[in-house]
Parts: sequence; structure tokens; C-alpha cells
Amino acid sequence: MNASPKLSAASKMPCKSWSLPAWKTCPGARKADGSAVDACDGCYALQGRYLFGAVKAVREHNMADWQNSDWTAAMVKAIGRSKYFRWFDSGDIYTPELARKILEVVKQTPGCQHWIPTRAYKDTSILPILWRIHDEPNAVVRMSSDSTSGEVLKGFSDVNSTIIESADDFQPRKGAALCRSYDRGGKCGPCRACWSDKVETIYYPLHGKKASRKALGEALAV
Repeated sequence: MNASPKLSAASKMPCKSWSLPAWKTCPGARKADGSAVDACDGCYALQGRYLFGAVKAVREHNMADWQNSDWTAAMVKAIGRSKYFRWFDSGDIYTPELARKILEVVKQTPGCQHWIPTRAYKDTSILPILWRIHDEPNAVVRMSSDSTSGEVLKGFSDVNSTIIESADDFQPRKGAALCRSYDRGGKCGPCRACWSDKVETIYYPLHGKKASRKALGEALAV
């Protein structure tokens, strides 16, 4: 079977993305007791348009598709001459095999800047591969804090992200950036801070409604 990756075009971002089903591919989103970490408790990818059949089907397709032997070549072709690419507007790196394939895609698309937000650093079998991806000059592996109160990760990576209650909680400092998409109708606009290894920490103001108890309950049961 030939690989046929399906890319998403999130309206907020200046580029396309490749995504997987939320929660079932997000082991790093779970606490030891199986419940969601604070940052994932109101996951945007478990509500709204993400519940549409067509949107869910794309992510389920990608979950099976990446395991094809020719997926790397297919992804390189799909990215083409794109200048920017985001991995995972839903889902995450959940196996070392997927991480290795992403590394190869990054290597074979040197003209494209890749941004990979992730909690896969919690998996010791995946973490070394994340370091290798981040070492590529055209990739930023931005490791996500579980906090919703601005706590920043220490000791994992030189670039990371965290969530704060509101923009008013942001305290400017060297190497820090506040996501101001809320000022631009939810869009990145000209900002490319998430793709930049010069920006140590991105602070995202908490946004959107909490996922419905029904949607979150169904996801937690998987």
C-alpha cells in the first residue's frame, strides 16, 4: 500500500500541518493515574470542528498511513517547497519509529522550517530522537509544559512553551514571547516565534472553552 499523507490547513497558521487523533496518540498528556494533565484537560482538539467526521477521518488515516514504508518520501513530496511546517495541531509523537521518520523528513526538507510541539520528552525511548531532530538547523522541537499557570520546563530543552491564565500574567524577559494571536482574530499573522530557536519560551494565554465533559470523558476512556 502506498503512503498518502493528508495535511491539514489550520486557519490560524501560515502553513500546513500533519496531525493525529488527539489523546490516543498523546501518552505525555496523561498523569500517572490516567487523567489529563492540567494543560490538556480542556484540549481544543476534543471539541468544535475536531469532532466532525471528515476531520477525525484525516487524523485516523494519518495514524495508519505513517507506518507505510514509503511514508517518508511521501511526506517530503507533500511538504514540497513550503517554507514553514507545523507538526501536530492535534496528537503527538507516540512511538520512537514515528520520531525517526520525522527526523528523516526534516533532513530531506532543508528549505522548510519545522516546528514540533510535544510532550513526548517524557518517554525515554523517544527523547534522544527529539534531541537529534532539534539539532537539525531547520527544526525546533518545542517541549510543552503541563502547567496552566506559567510554570516553565527545566532541564529538557532550550526551547519550550507554557500556558498562562491571561496575557496580563505575562512577564517580559529575554528569550520569552507572548502569543498574541488573540489580537489577530486567532491567527499567527506575521509572527514566527514558535518556529524560532532564538525564542526560549512561548507563553500561550488560556483560550477557548473547556472540552465538554462528554467529549473529554470519551477520550479518557480510550
